[in-house]
Parts: sequence; structure tokens; C-alpha cells
Amino acid sequence: MSREARHDILFEPVEIGPVTARNRFFQVPHCNGMGHRDPTPLAFMRGVKAEGGWAVVCTEEVEIHPSTEVSPYAEGRLWDDEDIPALARMVDKVHEHGSLAGIELLHNGRVSSNLYSRLTSMTVDHMPTDGYEPVQSRRMALSDIDDLRRRHRAAARRSLQAGFDIVYVYAGHYLNTIGQFLSPRLNGRTDGYGGDATARARLLREVLEDTLAEVDGRAAVACRIMIDDLSGPGGFGREEIEAVLALTGELPDLWDFVAGEWENDSVTSRFGEEGSQEIYLRGLKQLTTKPVVGVGRFTSPDLMARMVREGVMDFVGAARPSIADPFLPVKIEEGRYDDIRECIGCNICVSGDATIVPIRCTQNPSMGEEWRRGWHPETYRPAPTPAKVLVVGAGPAGLEAAMSLGKRGYDVVLAEATRSLGGRAKREARLPGLASWIRVVDYRKGQLDRLGNVEIALESRLSADEILSYDFDHVAVATGCAWRRDGGGRWHPQGLLLTEGVAALTPDDILGGARPAGHEVVLFDDDHYYMGSVLAELLVREGHAVTLVTPAPRVSEWSVNTMEQHRTQARLIELGVTVSPSTTLVSAGSGTATVACTYTEAERELACDAVVLVTARLPEETLFTDLVERSAEWFDTGLSTVEGIGDARSPGTIAAAVWDGRRYAEEIDASDPGDGVPFLREIVRLAPHSRS
Repeated sequence: MSREARHDILFEPVEIGPVTARNRFFQVPHCNGMGHRDPTPLAFMRGVKAEGGWAVVCTEEVEIHPSTEVSPYAEGRLWDDEDIPALARMVDKVHEHGSLAGIELLHNGRVSSNLYSRLTSMTVDHMPTDGYEPVQSRRMALSDIDDLRRRHRAAARRSLQAGFDIVYVYAGHYLNTIGQFLSPRLNGRTDGYGGDATARARLLREVLEDTLAEVDGRAAVACRIMIDDLSGPGGFGREEIEAVLALTGELPDLWDFVAGEWENDSVTSRFGEEGSQEIYLRGLKQLTTKPVVGVGRFTSPDLMARMVREGVMDFVGAARPSIADPFLPVKIEEGRYDDIRECIGCNICVSGDATIVPIRCTQNPSMGEEWRRGWHPETYRPAPTPAKVLVVGAGPAGLEAAMSLGKRGYDVVLAEATRSLGGRAKREARLPGLASWIRVVDYRKGQLDRLGNVEIALESRLSADEILSYDFDHVAVATGCAWRRDGGGRWHPQGLLLTEGVAALTPDDILGGARPAGHEVVLFDDDHYYMGSVLAELLVREGHAVTLVTPAPRVSEWSVNTMEQHRTQARLIELGVTVSPSTTLVSAGSGTATVACTYTEAERELACDAVVLVTARLPEETLFTDLVERSAEWFDTGLSTVEGIGDARSPGTIAAAVWDGRRYAEEIDASDPGDGVPFLREIVRLAPHSRS
């Protein structure tokens, strides 16, 4: 196999000041929930990307001093020389595969409440810090600006000691002091660091000059900058960035352009298309002779090549596509297009950073597990001995388990009760905005089609009797789950009062084609991720009057962690959905539903022809239970293990189901760890008892 000639441009080397990238694939800085807390897992994760062909692999944001930290979030730290070894470990893993390592230094400004260090937060002016902590940032005096410059320069010096090839000056996303100085909305200074765009860019110019002087040709200097804050008139827009580039365009060795704050830069596929930043990027490369990095959740090699060929950018920048498939560059280079594991744009990866746990990915279950569990996105540990495995159910967990088992060398039968593969992933991909989620199914189906040791049996609904009549060594039950019909969940553990006169539907009913018979629909969302809001959108677009009732203070509360809650609620309001937060459904009868305030318990009535209950799910565990109850018969058939996996084990996200499928395939022949920790941990070393 060989790549298409039209993609050759993606594999040209590109000079970045004193260093050269071997191709145009550039993993831009991205957070990961590990940071300074988990340096070895982080190093291995970045190293796998270098192995997969990314010519440049960068850190996440790296704090330069304890006066600018964002605890409890686990970002990078380069406060002093003690932090160098942890970062050097990542550099070493990246260099092992011939890639360049980049570090993104920053002073957080108003983003840092300094809850750990308890030092005073500082930024362009007196203002509250981001979020709702009762903390304010104070206005930086000129001496504070001098301190920032000195500390940034010291961090650049330490970056060289760690071995980095590219040192970033970060001015994007308004997540840093330099970007906050650039903002016309935030910067009201009159001391030479405020005023027009050129004056507001003074700090940027000074830090760039400081960094260039410090690295002195021993590394490249990059600048990540916001090109439009997308806030409209009065914000930082096209005229602003053009003025900034007129002042600083030739200073750094590379420009990394991003549009909007992080939630705009990394918009989910539900609300944004691939390559959506092109309209903001066009023309900026012509304002500098230095190479340009652009991002846009690129998954199409044709789009990548066109963006380079048309002079929009020099490097294909990526965070999420490099997470979904660390080997994306290698697969394009080798012409293995069907092997690409495309990003679905769900932002589960972002949720790792938001919830301060190691990064995870719906498409790539090995993400974050490279060191602690020894998983690799492309290489699988061979089966130690031959065995035959039956996987019952071809949803996300079953597909992943069958594929991973097959790649390990096991003989596998994947039995699916319906006529098609995919389970919930296929059904949910038909919902508004979720079409790209079908890639979860498509990738695994394509891989399974090429595995001669995996047999797929559709329309095969198996019973315990039939399974025990075969001679499988192992059985994985991946039969999924079902949404509860009684409204049981977080708020009502034992269910709701529903009279016989009310038409109650679940997401399973709607996904199966059923619809409320009447006009007035009350949708009770006690799930708090995407399902409730997506179903509300579907029903209102089909002409129903929908009231979304949720005990949470906002619609789809958990989707704050995927940076789409604000868009979700705005869309529902714009579509005419009536949103009733901090409210629970109490009961429903013929024509009415009773709801109550979660704080005062005050009740009120809503017109209701039908209710849609998006609450909790129950695992489909009948087959698993039947097999376990007949464990005395296993020996005679040669059966060694039966295990429930994915939603049949514990209902969760599609990402969790895929991960559990990989876990099953990895652990099928492993010894039981008992009460031991089933993965590696990085233990903090004890410090001396005293400061002396």
C-alpha cells in the first residue's frame, strides 16, 4: 500500500527556526488531566504520538511560577529546577522516535486563583478570577510585569535544560496573562501596556524578545495566539490580530493560530464541523514569513492537504485527532486510510482535564493507559495459548472486545441478535448532531472484516442452553442495557408515581422509532449528559411542545466537562424548549404532570400528554446470570470464564464501554490481581522532615 500522491505535501520537512520538523503533523499543546501529578504516564502518552508519526509533540500548558497555578487542575509545572526531570522524561520519550518536543509556558493571570500556593493572583487589571471562587486578581504593577518577564525567561532556560526543541509563548484562549493584556475588553490600562492593539501587544512583544534572547538559537520559539475571540464588536478580532502581527509577525519562529476561547477552539462535533476555523485562518499566513500551525479537528487527509496547498497553514495542528489516533500520520504516509481511527468530536478527552483524571478517548481506549496498563493503540500482546472466545453483543464493548481479542490472536465468534453491528452507538448516531459517532462502529467493523480469526454471526440471539452446547473457552456478555421505565435514578432511586393513563417513553422507545402521541411532552432528565437535551431537540424539531425538567441547575449539567453545556442550553432555548432547572418530576397522570422545586419542594402542574424518562439504565444481564447459575456445567463444555462487559456490566458512556471491551481483551489471560492495584502508579517521594 502507498499513499495518494496528493498527500505527499503533508510529508515535506519544514524548518522552524533552528530546528526542522520531519513532516507537517503537529500535535499542538493540549491538557490531559495528568500534568505534574503523573509525569511518567504523560511521557509515555506523548511518546506514542511521536512513534505514530507526529513530527512535533507538545506539552500541555506549563505554569512558570507558584504565583500562577490552577489547582486543583493537574497541568504542567516548571516552577524551579526540581520540575526539570519530570519534563525531561517526556522529552526523552518524544526524541526516541525522532520528533521535536515543544513546551507551552504560561502565566495564567485571572485564570489562576492560586488555591494551592495562596499567593496573590495578578493580571492586567483588578478583576475577579475565572469561575466562582471568592478570589480577585490584582492589577499588575510595572514591577510585577518585570517579575513575569524574568520568571518566563527563567522557565525558558529550564526548558532548554529539559531538552525541549520548541519553547512556546502562550497568548491564546484568554487562559493567560499575555492574552488578557491583548483583550480590549479586559485591558483598560493607560501606562503604555494598554490602549490600541499595538500598545496592548507590548507585553507579548517583550516576552517574545526575552524568550528569543534566552534560547539564543538553541531552540525554536513559537507563539500561540488567539486570532479572534468571537465576541463580536468590541472584542479582539481581525483588525486586532493584523495589528499585532504587524508588530510581532517576524519575531517567533512559528505561529500557532487559534480561534476563540478553548470551548470555541475545541467545539464538539454536535455544534461544529471539521475545519471550521478555516474562515478565521485564511490570509494570516500572508502576514508573516514564519510557518503557521492551524487546527480544526482534522480527520480528512484531503482537507489537510488542501489547507497546506492553498497556503492557509504550513502545519496540520491537532489535539483531538492525535488522541483518537496517535498513528494518524503513519497511516496516511503508508496509505492505510481505512485504518484511521477518526476523532468523533465528543470531547470525552477534555473531560479528563475537567475532572482531573487521566485523559480518555471514545475511539482510542489506550489513551492514558500506555504506561500504567501497558496498552498500545496499534500493537497488541499476542495470546499466550490458543483459545476460543464467544462475544455476545456487537455494541461498542462487544465490537472492541472482539477486535482486540482477534488482534491478539484468539479465535473469536461475535454473535449479534439484530441484523447489524453497533448497538447503541449506531442508534445514537442517528440523533441530531451525533452523526460522526458512527465512526465508532465503522472503524471496528472495518478492522473485523480483515481478521480471519473472527467470525461474525448476525441475527443470532443466544440462550444459555445454546452457549453451553458449544465448546468455547471464554464467554463475554456484551448485551448492553435498557433505560428504566419507572423513572428510577439519582433523584428517585425507587422510581416515580406513574398512573396507567400516562404515556411514558424511554430513550430506547424513541431510538426505536416510537413517538409521543400527544403534543405536550414533559422530558425528565436525571441523566445529565447529552441524551436528554438531544431528545428534546429531536422532539421539538418534530413539532412537539417540550418542557425539559431536570433536578440540576442547568440542562445537561455534566456536559460542562465536554465544553458544550452552554451551547446545548442556548440551542434548546432558541428552539423553543421550555427549560425547568432545579426541578424534579414527582408524578404523572392523564393530561398532567406534577413537578417540584428541588429546594423548596413547592409543587406545580404541567400540561402533559406524554413523559419521556431519561433517568437511569439497567444492565441486560439475564444471559450472564443464567450462565453463572449454571457454572457447574462449565467444566464439561470446556468453558473457563464468563464475564459481563460494557453496559451489560455497568451502564456508562460509549467511551466507558469501549474501554471495558479493551480491558476484557487485555485481561482475559491475566492472573487475578486480587486486592492488589491492577495498574501501575507513580508514587510521590517523601520530602525531608524540615526545610533545612
